[in-house]
Amino acid sequence: MNDVLPDRVVMALFFFPRGGSAQVARYLGRALPAAGWKPTLVAGSLGEAGDAGNAADFFSAMDVRDVPYTTAQLHPSYEDRPGAPDPVFARVGDAEYEALVTRWQRALTDAGAGGADVLHLHHLTPVNEAAARSFPDVPVVGHLHGTELLMLRRIDRGAPAGWGHAPAWAERMRRWARACDRLLVLSPDAARRVPDELGVDPARVVWAPNGFDPEGFDSRPLDSAGRLALWRRWLVEEPRGWAPGTGPGGVAYVEEDLEPFAMGGPVLLYVGRYTEVKRIPLLIRAHARAQDRFTKRAPLVILGGYPGEWEGPHPLEVIEELGARDVFLAGWHGHDDLPQALNAADVVVLPSVREQFGQVLVEGMACGLPVIAVDRHGPASIVDDGDTGWLVPPDDEAALAGALVEAVNDPDERERRGLEAYRVSRSRYAWPELAHDVAATYAAAVRSREGRGAEAA
Repeated sequence: MNDVLPDRVVMALFFFPRGGSAQVARYLGRALPAAGWKPTLVAGSLGEAGDAGNAADFFSAMDVRDVPYTTAQLHPSYEDRPGAPDPVFARVGDAEYEALVTRWQRALTDAGAGGADVLHLHHLTPVNEAAARSFPDVPVVGHLHGTELLMLRRIDRGAPAGWGHAPAWAERMRRWARACDRLLVLSPDAARRVPDELGVDPARVVWAPNGFDPEGFDSRPLDSAGRLALWRRWLVEEPRGWAPGTGPGGVAYVEEDLEPFAMGGPVLLYVGRYTEVKRIPLLIRAHARAQDRFTKRAPLVILGGYPGEWEGPHPLEVIEELGARDVFLAGWHGHDDLPQALNAADVVVLPSVREQFGQVLVEGMACGLPVIAVDRHGPASIVDDGDTGWLVPPDDEAALAGALVEAVNDPDERERRGLEAYRVSRSRYAWPELAHDVAATYAAAVRSREGRGAEAA
């Protein structure tokens, strides 16, 4: 660190951009220069320019160095989805692991990691091993995003059949966590649990909530004509919904299907991937259960689901099995499109049972929407039940249905909680302020490493 030039951090993201950690890296990277740090991001990339997983496009405002993957040779992941091109880490053997470490050693070297003041490593992946082998003297700030913890907990409960390399990965990940000078976690709940789960010194664990871009996410509600036009474009004219075996656009709607939007009822919005912990089938069942009590038809829009990726029953299968009405699959859209969707909706719903943070809750609140979530983990620290939204017990279909009914049937209460959500989001979760907290953590990691070096001398 120096007093003349900005301090330099090399950030690394093992995966191609498709989830919440990519959004964190993007927005944090944009905000760090104002906090005195110059970031370079080394990130996995999938596809050509213009594709959703292309790192150069996704992180276009940053100094980004991509590590290209293909669907035939894709990185492992923390999730086990039969037939998916990215195998779960616990199925990956030593030879492939070593090849990944070597590849990321080269990538970090090419990005100038040896001259960085700090390495900021997202998740716990072979990037941590690459950094430890090639740059042992550079302080490391690790960043847990939750999916790594879910895989470790599943291993601890008893690895599923086929996870033959699970013990090796569990040992590696805990070793990487212990080697971090500081370890960022997303919620107070994680800050309490991580030291025991990973064997990490509690003094090194730092609560660092995710945030939102206040310029992109703001309350700009569309009028009734604008709302209907947006949902017509996304569902009828340019559909991106998909079913098993189809690409984007395989699920599409016709003008008559837009009747619940045209009637002016509140729009309920889920945003996220189609993973098991998100509990999308539970949400669809709760919505169906609540409909007879709605005073107005209230369409449920399911926005997200990276094409071809899902766990458990696909949402369309659940819709068809129940004969559910007024549920719409809008498919995967870029994050820059999300403010439009939020400003064409009335309530954000996230029934996830093990959400380490809840990024879409913060972004919805930033657009003036109240939110419905589960009273566990990250959402429990974000949502003030009764003030900014509704909290329900996990996996409680009746309670979720009840919250939907309250939110749909009481527009005055929706407005009151939405206004408070807007105020709270800006006071707690705006990225420019949060970036200064991360910068302070970088400085603490440097001081900690310098202190240990002085003791060793």
